[in-house]
Amino acid sequence: MFDRSTFRLSLLAGATLLALSAAPAFAQSQTAEPSAPAVQPEGLADIVVTAQKRETNLQQTPISISVLSDAALKERHVQSLYDLADGAVPSLRVATFEARQSALTVGIRGIVPLDANQPAREQGVGIYVDGVYLGRQHGLNAALFDIERVEVLKGPQGTLFGRNTEGGALSLVSRAPSGEFGGRVNAGIANYGGYNADAHLDLPEYKNFSLKLDGVVQHQDATTKNPLAGQTGWNYYDRHGFRAAVRWKPVDGLTDDFSYDNGYDANTPFYSQLLNYNPNGCVAGAQSAVPACTLPGTQYATLTGTVKSLLPGVVVNGSSRMKTADIGVPQQPSIDKTHGFTNTLKYKLSPEIELRSITAWRGVTATQWDNSGGYHRVPVVTLPAIGSTATTCTVAAPCGFSRYSLANLRQTQFSQEFQAVGSVDRFDYVAGLYYFNEHVSDDAATPNSNGIVATTNAAGQVTGYNYVILDPCTGSGGFGSQPGCRSIDRASEVWSKSYAAYGQVTWNATDMLHLTVGGRYTHDQKKGVLHYSRNINYDTDTVRAAANGYKPLDKSWDRFNPMVTLAYDVSDSVHAYAKYATGYRAGGASSRTSNYQAFNPEDVKSYEIGLKSDFWDHKARLNLAAYIMDRKDSQVDISSIQTTATGNFNNLVTINAPGNTKIRGIEADLTVKPVQGLTLNASYAYTYTRIPPVLITATANGASTSVYQNFYIVFTPRNAASGSIDYALPLKGADLRFHLDGNYSQATQAFDQFATKNDASLIFNGRISLANINLGAMQNVTFSVWGRNLFNKQYVFRRDPSNSLPGSPTTNVTSGSINNVLGDYGNFNAPRTFGGEVAVKF
Repeated sequence: MFDRSTFRLSLLAGATLLALSAAPAFAQSQTAEPSAPAVQPEGLADIVVTAQKRETNLQQTPISISVLSDAALKERHVQSLYDLADGAVPSLRVATFEARQSALTVGIRGIVPLDANQPAREQGVGIYVDGVYLGRQHGLNAALFDIERVEVLKGPQGTLFGRNTEGGALSLVSRAPSGEFGGRVNAGIANYGGYNADAHLDLPEYKNFSLKLDGVVQHQDATTKNPLAGQTGWNYYDRHGFRAAVRWKPVDGLTDDFSYDNGYDANTPFYSQLLNYNPNGCVAGAQSAVPACTLPGTQYATLTGTVKSLLPGVVVNGSSRMKTADIGVPQQPSIDKTHGFTNTLKYKLSPEIELRSITAWRGVTATQWDNSGGYHRVPVVTLPAIGSTATTCTVAAPCGFSRYSLANLRQTQFSQEFQAVGSVDRFDYVAGLYYFNEHVSDDAATPNSNGIVATTNAAGQVTGYNYVILDPCTGSGGFGSQPGCRSIDRASEVWSKSYAAYGQVTWNATDMLHLTVGGRYTHDQKKGVLHYSRNINYDTDTVRAAANGYKPLDKSWDRFNPMVTLAYDVSDSVHAYAKYATGYRAGGASSRTSNYQAFNPEDVKSYEIGLKSDFWDHKARLNLAAYIMDRKDSQVDISSIQTTATGNFNNLVTINAPGNTKIRGIEADLTVKPVQGLTLNASYAYTYTRIPPVLITATANGASTSVYQNFYIVFTPRNAASGSIDYALPLKGADLRFHLDGNYSQATQAFDQFATKNDASLIFNGRISLANINLGAMQNVTFSVWGRNLFNKQYVFRRDPSNSLPGSPTTNVTSGSINNVLGDYGNFNAPRTFGGEVAVKF
């Protein structure tokens, strides 16, 4: 049988061996003497960033920035962006979407969208790869290629980086072709059947062209097993990718960089465990008798229905990560495919001006097969009692459960940016024009995959129960999970265009005083249609679409986002600044609603002061920032019942919370190099957030509770910290290196509308390497052992209480049903992983 994973690994290994065998021959053709070992600087090295569209020293750039170098990423064994979820940068929050690992939620400074997976909704933090904005967060967890550094730009970046950067920007910078022959190969194995390999080859410049090739393979077996034979477990991934970059320098001052990348990510979500059973003590009767059994935003007088008993074999476990699921379910890996090209042209027209053009086209397709919850999510089954005559859950009509979440997303985007960057006398300037065009479509279905059947005796009395797998085409109410057999919950399509013009000027009034003023004008257009809702074809059944209140989305917005910064160089090593900045996130519509309910943009204003300092003869570096952010018309999500042409359905509605959301914070980063070879790092972020309570008035079905509801910002700890120790001990012919990092996060919320919190976390990662072993033609070889989550800390990073509370109101706002109350369910973090690697540089 053909094994694609083995083939990919063999192919990469073969290419590696070929490159290694070619290295000595090429090296022998050179006459240069072997280079002497690099001398490490005694103090801290300067860090170069491009946050202002030009290369500047981090310490002299008046922006709060955290930088993760390629060395730091390697020491932490960061293979994808999700590996930053442990909190390496305290103010940066990364969380995986419940349904799959490759759709990431990324937040900075309390700007964190709960559900930016919808085509007509935008993210609040801009993700950039080599200067190109990524419109969707799908595919973000694909393997990283040869990353030179990751820049975390904090606070609104609306002037230089544009819309949807209220919280900041996450900028990934790839290593460019060097024009000199060389390469690196890294390969390793790990527990849970893990293996990884990456190869990077630089070819010598030929006729002004330089070529660089990168290949990556990453694999991990499931960490929670699926009892159903032949089905994939949870927290599984299989990734591979290829990138080619070409640099052309035909004449002095002109550089053209072209790159193409293609990535593949097959993965399954984290397992959703049942953490407790009816934790709020819900029972029928007066709601006041069970005050904990209260759905936010409601004021029920009575509760109706019955809390059902658990099905046989269902495990309740809120204290430890399950190694094997309690009930086997059909599940296959979700597949994300990303591809695209980028062309960056830079021409130094004169000493005063450089002209740039950044052209990019990208696409992503995502196919989701998520069955992470099993029986731990609705619907809750009512079983016929033992000894009764079975009229439900029969062989002919099994009682279905296990919500199989199936979804497809297809996105393409084109962007074009022109920039002019330069300096004239005492003025540094950046000016630009930007165009962005995106097309996104999606669809989703949620059939039940499993069923339970009552077994009976000859008299027809119930004697027990059996689990069955429903027919994948017709088993869930006449529908199933196979393409062509699905009842489409929703299907939508969106076209977005954005035009912008921006400029920023820094006046170096004196050698110490610098004033920066900038602004960006943005015009956004967004058109969207809902093709299906609850299996109603809105394109053909316009009568029922109108009855559901459906209106296509056709909106445009205009914004001007100014920025002013005053910076003062107290000395050569101490720099202070004060900054006013603004940002904006575009509006849209919720495809999870039957009427395609629209919502408006949100805007943020920020006031920040900061201090950047080097001291102790540049052996210590301390950066501080404090900020106040006010966000207007915050986009928040609320579960609501909407009446449709086929019944009442629970929808996730996005609304704009009135008033100003307050976000306040303090950030500190300290780096110390007390002795040669030893580097200590410590970072801290304090983030206070408060969304004003929202009065829940008339919903789409006319129901109004007239109750104020609190909303929360998700995945944002009040206190978070990170620290690391790196030590390099020179040996004869090699270096012995030690790395240890610890990352703490206070408990956070996982949903806008629930006060229920996730667990606090403290995660340690480590690495030990014997590095720079000289093997002749190959410049060095490094052997490493690494571990992530060294102490196997177990914590719930996503806790969902929606299944442990009464249902959302329909037209009756005084009575709530507890028929679907089960318990909280949630996801534990990844278990301890460890492995060994060998890296070769030639």
